[in-house]
Amino acid sequence: MKGRKPKLQVVEGGAAVRRAPPPPAWLPPHAKAEWKRVAPRLQARGLLNDEARATLESYCVAAGMVRECEETMAAEGRTVETERGPAVHPAFRIQQGAMREARLLATELSLTPHRQALRGKTDDDTDNGWGGLVDG
Repeated sequence: MKGRKPKLQVVEGGAAVRRAPPPPAWLPPHAKAEWKRVAPRLQARGLLNDEARATLESYCVAAGMVRECEETMAAEGRTVETERGPAVHPAFRIQQGAMREARLLATELSLTPHRQALRGKTDDDTDNGWGGLVDG
């Protein structure tokens, strides 16, 4: 075939599948890595729309902060010396808050295994959590 080759797209179910958008330039390195890990999954499931992008950005910042705090504590130790003696490193409290926020945002984005299992179920479903092994 001569000339410019046509641009190929992946097609699933008759509709072209778009690639996940790249991470925003302002995200810190760990947050960008998390974006690159989860954005394609969300895009493939049709969950990465314009409304979800801000939530994804916040999730990635929180997850990145958890990693940054862990690196800081790995380098400096989990305790610091103060006038009153040893104390928990300040990064520990920051990490706790970031973990809590990341968990809540992951739930909003259906990134947790529990949310993924619930996706698509209705109140009419009679599964009692035992996969049909026990009458419910």
